[in-house]
Amino acid sequence: PDATRERSADFQIGAFSTDNNAPIWKSALRRYRAFTLIELMLVLAMLTIVLAVSFPSLRGFFRGRHLDHEARRFISLTRYAQSRAVSEGYPMVLWVDAKQGAYGMQAQTGYLDEDDRSVEYDIHETLKVEVTRSAVARNVSSQRTERNSVVGNLPAIKFNPDGFYADTSPEEIVLIQEGEGGSKEEV
Repeated sequence: PDATRERSADFQIGAFSTDNNAPIWKSALRRYRAFTLIELMLVLAMLTIVLAVSFPSLRGFFRGRHLDHEARRFISLTRYAQSRAVSEGYPMVLWVDAKQGAYGMQAQTGYLDEDDRSVEYDIHETLKVEVTRSAVARNVSSQRTERNSVVGNLPAIKFNPDGFYADTSPEEIVLIQEGEGGSKEEV
């Protein structure tokens, strides 16, 4: 009987701490909650390796985002110009300045004294724009007067109040982003 009593006392002492009758393993967890320095260094080393391996693809991802963003903004502006031309009954002009890296939209000169809702955007510095004028636009541009021009003699897409664009509009507008090693991405 005394041996049983000693074993049960050992069990109780082994299973429970002397303070608050809490299990020993819980009190041990309270003491050792923090990570060791070696564990932290291993985690940081693994993160560094993962980032080093994925960095080249991430760099390409972020570089491509500028081209995608600019293309979406340009398409959105064309839809806005067309919608505004139809709703207001004035021709709207979406002009492109390839040299300055900018484009914008406004009512055609002569229809409004001042266009409060005109918009102008700068193209991201990693991008450039190329505009191919139509044959009709090349012939008309030499006959264009300052009164009919939008911003100097820039190529422009003209949206008529019927929703269609004019024959003098450019055939093609291309956004280009040159990558490393001479690679190009176009939209």
